[in-house]
Amino acid sequence: MAKHIGIVACSSEGAALCYRTICREGEKYMGRLDHPEVTMHTHSLGKYEKCFYGGANWKGVAKLMLSSTDKLLRAGADFVICPDNTIHQAFIMVIENSPLPWLHIAEEVAKEAESRGFKKLGILGTKYLMEGPVYPEKLVPRGIEFMVPEKEDREKINQIIFDELVKGILKNESWRYFVKIIENFKENECDAVVLGCTEIPLLIDDTTSPLPTLDSTRILARAALKKAVE
Repeated sequence: MAKHIGIVACSSEGAALCYRTICREGEKYMGRLDHPEVTMHTHSLGKYEKCFYGGANWKGVAKLMLSSTDKLLRAGADFVICPDNTIHQAFIMVIENSPLPWLHIAEEVAKEAESRGFKKLGILGTKYLMEGPVYPEKLVPRGIEFMVPEKEDREKINQIIFDELVKGILKNESWRYFVKIIENFKENECDAVVLGCTEIPLLIDDTTSPLPTLDSTRILARAALKKAVE
């Protein structure tokens, strides 16, 4: 039997995309319309946001993630994923106290980048993600270089994510802004871009990006599927 996947959700749009990917692609491994059992628990994004704006309270973030994990354990999950890049900054505090094993979203993206031979990545996400250790800790040991946008662009990207993308609002002007940032990555010799906010794939993908994309949402979902059926 396939393992039961637990999803610790943070923002609804990213979590929904991850959930849909698991359900739709499960049949590749299990047969027509089939997929592993999936349970998701979600504290409100507002609770997480208060931790962000309260002085980067990662202990508070970890507490919320562990609360969800405990509920998923009681629901029968065998392992856990979190389709939110930013809150992985609390991952070490979570995994030390988690009753269930986890997959790490940036670890899965790094594996994918390495397997595809990418040498330098542009990273997009919330300002906390772009300025934090989540991706550097996973890319540097693999010898993969990375860059992030300038501070002004990081602030603008963060605003688009929290004011638009997490609410499912997709604007052409925001898409053009992301394309401009990715074009700058390309000019600086990046060979791919990490869509390191799980809502960004709703706005841009390989068909519209100047660089190949590493879609963290779907990469994590596919890794969870493989683990569930291994």
